Formats: sequence, C-alpha cells, structure tokens
Amino acid sequence: MCLMVIKNSISVAIRGAIPDSENAKTYLEYVEEQFKGTSKAHASTLILKMLTSKYDGVSGIREHIMKMSDMSNKIKSMDMEISEGFLVHFIMTSLPASYGPFKINYNTQKEKWTMSELIAMCVQEEERLKAERPDVSHLTTTNSKKRKGNRQGGGKGNISKVPKIGASVNS
Repeated sequence: MCLMVIKNSISVAIRGAIPDSENAKTYLEYVEEQFKGTSKAHASTLILKMLTSKYDGVSGIREHIMKMSDMSNKIKSMDMEISEGFLVHFIMTSLPASYGPFKINYNTQKEKWTMSELIAMCVQEEERLKAERPDVSHLTTTNSKKRKGNRQGGGKGNISKVPKIGASVNS
C-alpha cells in the first residue's frame, strides 16, 4: 500500500527512471540515488552564495546573519559540517568596511561569540552606525519654463521675484 502511494506521488517522467521494487524502503533508496547529484549541485550553489554574500546595509543586519545561518544549516543537512565558530568569523568577513572597528574589537577579545551573541552585538553596532550617520535629503527640481518648446509669450519667460520680508514691493 505504501509503495503504491509513493509511486503515485512521483511524476511519470521520474518514475520511469527509477528501478521497480516490491519494497517501499528499497524503492525510496532508488529514488535517493537518482537525486544525489542534484543535492551536490545544490550544495555547490549554497556554498557559492555564502561566499559571495555581503551585507548591503539596506536590509537589517539580523536578516543578513539569519540568511547566512540558514544557508549554513542547509549545507549541514547535506553532511557538510560548518562549525559555529567558523560561521561567526565568516559572517564577520561579510560585513562592510563601516564595521571595521567592530571587527577589530571582536578580534582582540579572547572569548568567542555564539550566533546569538553575534546577532545581538551586530544589531547594537548597526543602531550605533545609524545614529552616527547624518540625516541627508536630496531634492531635485526642474523648471518647466526652461524646457524646450514650453515658452509662453514668445520672448523672455516671466520671472516672478518673491520680495524679502520688510522690503518694499516697488524696489
């Protein structure tokens, strides 16, 4: 009965490539054999994504660390071990130059951080960096009278001046 349910849940194209079996356990082992190459390719993709992943400053630092940790856990599930200490150092290298003093501070400490400590410290550093950064606003304007073909009155455009407070209008 189990074997029949398993076979019916697999697409016909894939089912044809799997050797037939009378035992559900053996059949699932055959299915696993068919997809081993796929898991290796997936592991390579995850490792490459981890190597190239850098914190962009747009999303939160917590999300960046959690994403890196998730990729690490997926790699661990494929029997490739990544220790927590290595992951902490790896994440530290993915931080931008603005976190330089923070990285130096970590490297000079004797104790090693856990993932929870790394997240807490990085979030605290992110907040500190945001507080240091000045609020900047960029304003871009256009003058519709200077656009080509949009002149009114044929000659010079009408320019209106706003008088200063306390000055006469006629001067």
